[in-house]
Amino acid sequence: TQSTWGFHVRFRDIARGGIRMIRSANEHAYETNALRLFDEVYGLAYTQQKKNKDIPEGGSKGNFLLEQGYQGSGFLSFERYMDAFMDVLLPNPHVKDHLGKEEIVFFGPDEGTADWMDWAANYSKQRGYRMWKSLTTGKTPSLGGIPHDVYSMTTLSVHTIALEIMKKLGWKEEEVTKFQTGGPDGDLGSNEIKLSKDRTIGIVDGSGVLFDPQGINRDELLRLANARKMIDNFDITKLGPQGFRVLVKDKNVNLPNGELVEDGMSFRNNFHLHNMVTADLFVPCGGRPEAININNVNKLLHPDGTPKFKVIVEGANLFITEDARLTLEKAGIILYKDATANKGGVTSSSLEVLAGLALNDDEYSHWMCQKDGKTPDFYNKYVKEIQQRIQDNARAEFDCIWREHEATKKPRTVISNELSDKINHLDDYIRSTSIFEKDVIRLSVMKKALPKTLLEGIGLSVIMEGVPESYQRAIFSNFIASHYVYQYGLGANEVGFFEFMNKLMY
Repeated sequence: TQSTWGFHVRFRDIARGGIRMIRSANEHAYETNALRLFDEVYGLAYTQQKKNKDIPEGGSKGNFLLEQGYQGSGFLSFERYMDAFMDVLLPNPHVKDHLGKEEIVFFGPDEGTADWMDWAANYSKQRGYRMWKSLTTGKTPSLGGIPHDVYSMTTLSVHTIALEIMKKLGWKEEEVTKFQTGGPDGDLGSNEIKLSKDRTIGIVDGSGVLFDPQGINRDELLRLANARKMIDNFDITKLGPQGFRVLVKDKNVNLPNGELVEDGMSFRNNFHLHNMVTADLFVPCGGRPEAININNVNKLLHPDGTPKFKVIVEGANLFITEDARLTLEKAGIILYKDATANKGGVTSSSLEVLAGLALNDDEYSHWMCQKDGKTPDFYNKYVKEIQQRIQDNARAEFDCIWREHEATKKPRTVISNELSDKINHLDDYIRSTSIFEKDVIRLSVMKKALPKTLLEGIGLSVIMEGVPESYQRAIFSNFIASHYVYQYGLGANEVGFFEFMNKLMY
């Protein structure tokens, strides 16, 4: 009989993260996956905790391993995983409840599970879980979901950071040269193309490499991005005389400069390290984790030690290892790491969760659920507010890191880590105090922290009645912690906190 086993780790009582399905190509891979199953999910949850500094939920992650011989039974295993969660979460007279309080969990899509978020929400509703509307994010719009790719949620934070750097450096975006991994078929890659106005010289995606030192034809890129097609669909007649495309299937291709590419796959995998790849801006929007590491990072430098890129904004998670980031910064590159740049998606998911908690079933169906291909006005307004919040959060963290670097000369990578730690520690401390119980402070903070669309739609008192108190406390403490640290910096002290709280009151 098939068995399913896995883990779920969360760093706070209120936390969110994706559920990952793990397949194994053979018996050896299965044994390896089984041995590292907990370590992997713990590490992913810890990384999520760092990224979730702008939202009420801490970091979490879940995974389950498919038994060898049952690699085609993914959905059945997911069903069992969710069934086990419902057994634990829901009251049962035959089970002793040692926790003694209601638990709230939130799941998101991850590798292999993206198509099952609607099913999980509906199944939890059938089981009687009262917060079923918020159990999963990544749902379809017909169930109130807000797709990150459709609304550029993830890319908005990445591109906002890039634009803020350009402002500081006095660059005009139209004159900036950019290199990008992750192509027009993906979420990050397609939206980076659609949002930007730069002169993109190179793109690497699953199908191969597209390069033109004069700048790739933007109209043709936009055509692919809108159709979500890879660069193997690019019309190469629109490349300049030094431009080329090499696909992973190609063999023995002569480039315009005379170089012979013997194997397209190898060329694609390592093109980001190639000597000809140099630009003002590098935005990784896809690619393998640790594609840039301590063993190859020097290939991003010219022989004289000067960097091949002036700026790197790391959109793809874990694309660059920590030691490689520090090496690149030491060489003079302005680098904003993934935990700072790529946080728009978690903000969108968090506010999707909030709508599900605040609205009753009828309100949620009427205001958040797409029907016959039409989205409600409330939904459209809410999406715009989420997009604005993503950009505001990105600017706030960008400004704080920029100020701290100017004052201390610390690497921005280190500052990003310290910001996450300071916000999370202050958040935890505020949750442990009784400050939330003071009516005047609680109401003043919540009016500022909650989305205006929800406040205008149903009012503060209704929101407070519908949203569980534990989640309200999480909203309250996170808003104070993140806004205080972003405004006052890493050296913020008690006097600054007193001043900040006074401003919140009025």
